[in-house]
Amino acid sequence: MSDGSSNASKTINRRALLGASAAAGASVLAAPALAQENATLEWKMVTSWPKNLPGPGVTAQRIADRVGEMSGGRMRIRLYAAGELVPALGVFEAVAAGTAQMAHTASFFWQGKIPASVYFTAIPFGLLPHEHIAWIEQGGGQALWDELYAPFGLKPVMAGNTGVQMGGWYRREINSLADLKGLKIRMPGLGGEVMRRLGATPVSLPPGELFQALQTGVLDATEFLGPWSDRAMGFHKAAKSYYSPGFHEPNGTGEAIFNQVALDGLPEELRAIVLEACRAENGRALAESDWQNAGSLKLLQEEDGVTVRFYPEDVLVALRETAAVVLAEFAEKDPLSARIQESYTAALVRLAPWSDVAMRRFLTARDG
Repeated sequence: MSDGSSNASKTINRRALLGASAAAGASVLAAPALAQENATLEWKMVTSWPKNLPGPGVTAQRIADRVGEMSGGRMRIRLYAAGELVPALGVFEAVAAGTAQMAHTASFFWQGKIPASVYFTAIPFGLLPHEHIAWIEQGGGQALWDELYAPFGLKPVMAGNTGVQMGGWYRREINSLADLKGLKIRMPGLGGEVMRRLGATPVSLPPGELFQALQTGVLDATEFLGPWSDRAMGFHKAAKSYYSPGFHEPNGTGEAIFNQVALDGLPEELRAIVLEACRAENGRALAESDWQNAGSLKLLQEEDGVTVRFYPEDVLVALRETAAVVLAEFAEKDPLSARIQESYTAALVRLAPWSDVAMRRFLTARDG
């Protein structure tokens, strides 16, 4: 086991290197914005999604299109789907190095580089979509997110939301905790660590590889998003048990990552357009996901032979108790992670009682 000072030194050196790469690459990419304000400015957006994937793929393309429309053609963003310019999970480094000016992805993919990034997508038993947006915009979440990514020369923002997630697709039923033992499951973020501690084997794979892995048995189970995106990925052809709730991802925030130098190099009006296009997509994508998920769930059940199942109560209890332990340990990683968890927890403590009074009670009354 290496000592903490050695790991810290490596982390600092890595961040310094990425920061220098970002400054060098982005200064070249930003130059046209400063020198030729009347010319059409072209940016590259790399994504972690298959092209036009329902949900995040559609969102990424819509952001690019909206920037072109709102700028009156002064700025054009060319979208590169996963693997077209860089691998799905290579977009973070690509934007930091200036290979592209921006990316559309999800923050929990960077857990190996910056563990606290998971908080800005979702954590187990955490904030719902509307609560998460409130934390970012009203509760100090954005400032912490900025601070977390700043050493890499990056600016993150919310850029779409796929809503409450499902628990995943399973090739066999989960009837007890024993059924998690040895289960090969794709579940990124802290949910995967919770599953690991209960005996499962988390497998890290990019979205484009999930269907084949599930079909061939490389995976016993996989989560992804909700019925709309999941049906488009074809998971129902490889597994017929669709589990709820999505304890690991009660929220589905997509992120846009900007090379900070490139973003700062934009004329003020174009910079505002780019950022507002991302912000507007939060509400639009969430509404779209809720609507399409409802329709797709019906099709999965009535046309595709899928059975919606629910995690047994003893499994949910174990998941919740284990998640609490994982999160408590997480706060000990470093001071910034501790501050992020403290802020997130404070938001949950503030917002959950209101959600209970305003939403849970209403839903119970509405359903009789």
